[in-house]
Amino acid sequence: MATLLRRALRPLGRLPGGPWPAADVPLRAGSHGAGVLYPDHIPTSPLQKALLAAGSAGMALYDPYRHDMVAVLGETTGHRTLKVLRDQMRKDPEGAQILQERPRISLSTLNLGKLQSLPEGSLGREYLRFLDENRVSPDTRAPTRFVDDEELAYVIQRYREVHDMLHTLLGMPTNILGEIVVKWFEAVQTGLPMCILGALFGPIRLSARTLQVLVSELIPWAVQNGRRAPSVLNVYYERRWDQPLGALREELGITAPPMHIQGMA
Repeated sequence: MATLLRRALRPLGRLPGGPWPAADVPLRAGSHGAGVLYPDHIPTSPLQKALLAAGSAGMALYDPYRHDMVAVLGETTGHRTLKVLRDQMRKDPEGAQILQERPRISLSTLNLGKLQSLPEGSLGREYLRFLDENRVSPDTRAPTRFVDDEELAYVIQRYREVHDMLHTLLGMPTNILGEIVVKWFEAVQTGLPMCILGALFGPIRLSARTLQVLVSELIPWAVQNGRRAPSVLNVYYERRWDQPLGALREELGITAPPMHIQGMA
């Protein structure tokens, strides 16, 4: 699979290395050269996209923590679904505002001091607690490269950057089981092929006992909440930091998980 990816990328030149552009820079069309629509964009042919999709799918299934491969898979397989998600955002007042203003979530855009000063139980404070307890950073999200539409590129970038917000909303840790549960919720919410693939094949490495809990309790809960909640891409989280997390969950129709899964894997 690694060889397949290298062959697909060879005509594209070397992927840009080093630091990524600051996440407070919105994805906008610009004059970056013929065929290049936004910073980091790499134009690809349908054949190149197919090779990238096949290679990244294999690598992502082999190692679910290869987030770079998961990102490539999402970009090369999700064009039609991204258009549906974009249209949903356009029709929603809050979603349309997000599309217009293009907010980004990163350490450079978050006011950590303000989040720390918010009341216990607020979205901002609980999001910060999630980052601390799970030792994760919003800066680990890869930049969009292979989506040949700058607005759709922002939609998938936004999806990536609110992923940790979904963990916070759902009360899910970042262990394997927690990630699978979030993927089931995202699969129902977005219909993105990479989410569906992760939801279906992610459980392969689980123990029999954990798999039974997942199938009997957690998947039904995630699917039910994913169907009931409005699109989580239409929530302007940055303007809701002081909203009580419980109130936001109630607004979105998200119920408490059936069990605590912090120590399970």
